[in-house]
Amino acid sequence: MATLVLRDVHVPVSPSWWPPAPGWWLVFFVIVLLVAGVGTWRFVVRRRHRTWQRWFDATEDAPSAAEQVAAMSERLRRAARRLDPAADRLQGEAWLQFLDGKRGHAFSQGPGRLLLEGGYRRDVPPKELAAAAAVARVRFLELMAGVR
Repeated sequence: MATLVLRDVHVPVSPSWWPPAPGWWLVFFVIVLLVAGVGTWRFVVRRRHRTWQRWFDATEDAPSAAEQVAAMSERLRRAARRLDPAADRLQGEAWLQFLDGKRGHAFSQGPGRLLLEGGYRRDVPPKELAAAAAVARVRFLELMAGVR
């Protein structure tokens, strides 16, 4: 009688990590699309923000301080129409309170008051003009972005 040769159980080789299963390819593709979409959105928003900044900063090219104040006021009125179509027709304290929004009193009690009479003054001190321009620039960018 012949003897049977018995061999031990052979475990198959474990699957390699490459190439991944089709589900992992789908997950990778979705992640790449999300990252590309977010990156594109951020790029567009940043570019739009820079365009608004350049547009507002062009008010500094006006020859006199009174014309700079008038140009700032015009830009703010145009931006205000994005939130409220009737906002550009506001006058005096109502206009300044609209510009204040919900965040303080930079226009009604601060340097932004220059927008009321600064366009009619003969001399506007450079410090006052710079302070009003800084406040107006911030508010302009907020209005263009749709922040109340």
